[in-house]
Amino acid sequence: MYLRKKKFNILNYSINKLAGILEEGNFAELSYILGNKKEIIKRNLIAGIFRGVGIGIGVTVITAVLIIILQKIVTLNIPVIGEYIADIVEIVERSR
Repeated sequence: MYLRKKKFNILNYSINKLAGILEEGNFAELSYILGNKKEIIKRNLIAGIFRGVGIGIGVTVITAVLIIILQKIVTLNIPVIGEYIADIVEIVERSR
C-alpha cells in the first residue's frame, strides 16, 4: 500500500511538472496556430516583411559607416592603403 501511494505521488508530481512546463511554453496557443493554416501564413508573411526591412536598414547603416571610415583613412594619407581605399571610395561615389 505504501509503495503504491509513493508511486502515485511521484506520478502526480511529474504530471504537475509537465503541466507547468506546457503552460509556461504557451503550448495551447502553439497548438492552435499549428492547426490554423491562415494563421501560419499570416505570421510568416509579417515576420518575413519585418526581416527584409531590418536587413535592408542594417546593410545600409553598416555600409554608410564603412564608407565614412574609409574616407577618414584616405585623409590620413597612408601611402599604400590610401591609394586602394581612394579607388574604392571613388568607385562607390561614381555609382551613386
